[in-house]
Amino acid sequence: MSAVIEQAVQARLVASAPRMETVPATLRYDRGDPYAVSMAFPPPATLEGVEVSWAFARELLVQGVERPAGVGDVRLRPYGYDRTVVEFHAPEGVAMVHVRTSELRRFLERSQHLVPAGREHQYLDWDQDLAELLRDHP
Repeated sequence: MSAVIEQAVQARLVASAPRMETVPATLRYDRGDPYAVSMAFPPPATLEGVEVSWAFARELLVQGVERPAGVGDVRLRPYGYDRTVVEFHAPEGVAMVHVRTSELRRFLERSQHLVPAGREHQYLDWDQDLAELLRDHP
């Protein structure tokens, strides 16, 4: 079984214009970083014209499809029948996208098969992590 899950999703960018633009995004989960997920947007979907990726806790995504969650740079909340709002807060401003909740649930289910919730610590490589920390500081 692969140690990484990637899933393409369609995100609807919430803007002040009356029509929401659909942008592609990729959800990613890596067993090597079992507590985190990421959501990446390709260059054409960003203002800077470069890929932008946001990493946040998998548990935040689990909570956010059910109820409002997050107080930091990434916040989520259910919206309507089958949408979840994902807000990305940066010094430059706030970006909000709607994603189908069913797509998020499918992604979470796949990640749970790879690393069950509550067992993330079993997938950490403490020796490797410590070696990386010590390598940076003689």
